[in-house]
Amino acid sequence: MPRQLRHSDAPASHPAIFPFFQPIVDLRRGTVFGHEALIRGPAGTALHSPLALLALAANESRLTEFELHCAEVILAEWGRQAEPGRLFVNMSADALTAAMSEAGEVSEAGDVSESSSAGSACWLERMLAQHGVAARDVTIELTEQRAAGNPEALRQAVKALHALGARVALDDFGEGHSNLRRWKELHPDYVKIDKLLTQGVANCPQNVELVRTIVGLGNALGTELVAEGVEDAQDLRVLRDLGIAHGQGYLFGHPAPALQPALPEPVAAVIRDTRIAVMPHAAQPSQPNVLRSLSVIQAPALSPLTPVDEVSATFQDHPELHALAVVDQGTPVALINRRSFMNDYARMYFREVHGRRPCLSYGSGTPRIVEREDNVESLMGILMSEDQRYLSEGFIVTQSKRYVGLGTGDQLVRAVTEARIEAARHANPLSFLPGNLPTNIHIGRLLEGGADFVACYADLNNFKVFNDHYGYRRGDEMILLLARLATQHANAHRDFVGHIGGDDFLVLFQSPDWQQRCAGVIDDFNRLARDLYDEADRRAGGIEGEDRQGVVRFTPLTTLSIGAVRIPPGMFRHAEDVASEAAIAKHEAKHAASGLTVREARGRG
Repeated sequence: MPRQLRHSDAPASHPAIFPFFQPIVDLRRGTVFGHEALIRGPAGTALHSPLALLALAANESRLTEFELHCAEVILAEWGRQAEPGRLFVNMSADALTAAMSEAGEVSEAGDVSESSSAGSACWLERMLAQHGVAARDVTIELTEQRAAGNPEALRQAVKALHALGARVALDDFGEGHSNLRRWKELHPDYVKIDKLLTQGVANCPQNVELVRTIVGLGNALGTELVAEGVEDAQDLRVLRDLGIAHGQGYLFGHPAPALQPALPEPVAAVIRDTRIAVMPHAAQPSQPNVLRSLSVIQAPALSPLTPVDEVSATFQDHPELHALAVVDQGTPVALINRRSFMNDYARMYFREVHGRRPCLSYGSGTPRIVEREDNVESLMGILMSEDQRYLSEGFIVTQSKRYVGLGTGDQLVRAVTEARIEAARHANPLSFLPGNLPTNIHIGRLLEGGADFVACYADLNNFKVFNDHYGYRRGDEMILLLARLATQHANAHRDFVGHIGGDDFLVLFQSPDWQQRCAGVIDDFNRLARDLYDEADRRAGGIEGEDRQGVVRFTPLTTLSIGAVRIPPGMFRHAEDVASEAAIAKHEAKHAASGLTVREARGRG
């Protein structure tokens, strides 16, 4: 049984290891909630890194002893500083099991020393008392160095830790051994979300949804969450608005020997800012992956040298297959269609002439290949191309250009249709800006969060005549021009741009300079839209055509109108009310010389 490494093993005047502390922040109040203690070795040496220290201890088969020694050093320093707040101490599963035993020892198999006895003070309790640290101020953070040697002993250790009054956290959730099973079994007080999910979340729709799911789990299981790796103010805004209680990362403070009493004022101001973050799923174009709904047929591949007779045998063994792919070292090179092949194979003398020849010479050398990463728009090109062989031949599916299976034309048509229907629920199919559903969701978030914002309804004047005269393609160009300018003039993390249909856009501003932004959109659009007219119509200042009443008259060049309505906190409860107010403002803007009108909202009594 390994001996216990004591704090006294290191000379007091030249300690071999010492703690650094990194702040953990309350994202609801903008204050320092606690500190995570991180161990360091002698400065200027290879052992300054905690990874190097742990590796050395592991090589000497004294890892658990070393972890307990680190914990004692940390508790001693925390007790000496006697500062308020919560202390997070890292331990592996085996080290925690040992800390909750009487002797503070663990065998190589992960079993607690038999010298442990019920009713006696455990190692951790003795250390807390020795250094004057209250158990209620301590959280043991389970780290990911290794899986628990004895899972049942770990559960009992966590139970004893809670009985002592201390708390437990799961580290790096989303990586390693911090999984849903451990969360469910151990009932941790805190779960720390790994930086893999938090860094860049302000620009990653997938991470937003993953974090949102974890928040739901935390609420259901009564667990507070800590976002690790926070280094960017925009990520901080999104994490705060997703409901994460605490945060940790270089944005708040770097590990240091001294405790950090407060946040830098610019960071605290970000947390106090009541404006609602724009989630990336609602602000960025989305092109859904069609293969989420496309069934890939698992089919054996043929070698280029496979004899034609073996192709026939394979088709007979697999009557469900419509085709077979010829693959050379993972790369598809040809496709053999069942119907055409079997028709030829049944011809007189075909087997005698071609039966032993390589199948590569028989298959189609230009097969249709669909890559798993292809999006709906690129696959639409396949459906609309003059080459429609895939309807009968099918196509080959690849991932990173490597063969994975087959597909049929019917499957492709169905999958593209379903994907575009799904995309239309969330994004406008022309501009790929958020459509009605995500726009209403964002309005709901603004109302629920008590934000002070401005709803701006943008609409084109005289657009119908332009669209009828030049055709829908040039009309789409004009709508896309408005989409691009509205996005350019908006703050991507503050202002939401929704395309709610046709030439109608709804911009939800939280930027204080929203009026200048609106004026900039109007000026730029009125200037650039002229270029979409023919030269003669530009010189004339408009075109002859039917208006909305069917009367032929001269219609001036298309311009932009924006009706703005201020939405103070607490006035409305439903997104529909905000949209109605903005629509009224839009109609008023049609008659404004500047193209911009601002009205005050009228609450629904």
